[in-house]
Amino acid sequence: MTRKDGLLAMLVVVVWGLNFVVIKMGLHNMPPLLLAGLRFLLVAFPALLFVARPKIPFRLLAAYALTISFGQFAFLFSAIKFGMPAGLASLVLQAQAFFTIILGACVFGERLQGKQLAGITLAVIGVLVLIEGSLGGQHVALLGFMLTLAAAFSWACGNIFNKKIMQLEKRPPIMSLVVWSALIPVIPFFVASLLLDGPALIWQSLITIDMTTVLSLMYLAFVATIVGYGIWGSLLGRYETWRVAPLSLLVPVVGMASAAWLLDETLSATQLAGAALIMGGLYINVFGLRIRRAVAS
Repeated sequence: MTRKDGLLAMLVVVVWGLNFVVIKMGLHNMPPLLLAGLRFLLVAFPALLFVARPKIPFRLLAAYALTISFGQFAFLFSAIKFGMPAGLASLVLQAQAFFTIILGACVFGERLQGKQLAGITLAVIGVLVLIEGSLGGQHVALLGFMLTLAAAFSWACGNIFNKKIMQLEKRPPIMSLVVWSALIPVIPFFVASLLLDGPALIWQSLITIDMTTVLSLMYLAFVATIVGYGIWGSLLGRYETWRVAPLSLLVPVVGMASAAWLLDETLSATQLAGAALIMGGLYINVFGLRIRRAVAS
């Protein structure tokens, strides 16, 4: 990877890591499902006027959009609204990697390697430690934690549909998929917000919208989604997956550091231990025991 592309990859890592702090800030004056709906509305318009519709079956496009966009962010935004710390959310969301592995084995018959089983086991232990250290029997915190896991599972389902799309004879351009799939969840987000939050709260949050919420929406739509996915997709197109994908392991590092710096979030010793176990599981899943073999040689 060239130095320029390496810097672009690190830029995406920072952008996606800060994403969780921005979500937290955007939710201070707006219901989570409304904020998510406005985010994807901005992603879709006006970009779809300049980006051709992907030539794929609508059922696949809809399935991808309703899992990786609607499901993931409906659960994630709600989790943070219900008290899930932004930094911790950035880490727990990475459970999508393990959900993806398990779903891939079920759907595509992919065989699990020893390093994947070891990584999953270590990460599950880490999640249990986090539950012990983070929740303390608090119902709201437990709800936020479980919603974040649901977001990770939705992301994993989206990855499965993404693989089905990429197995088509003609693969769609990544930006075409991002922009047009953003249009589909807009109405479900607004309808769900209307049913759960009520028209009065929606109207109040719109007429009292402040600059913090506006800037949060701009960041989530244009920087984190269009710029972030655009750069990431181009890097995946130019390099082997193993060169690019592992860099996403740095996203929760940035997420937790930025949450500590900007939101004054702190982690207990037990939480740090759980976080370390999950990161260790993610590392083993990607690299296996490469360090041990290198030392042995």
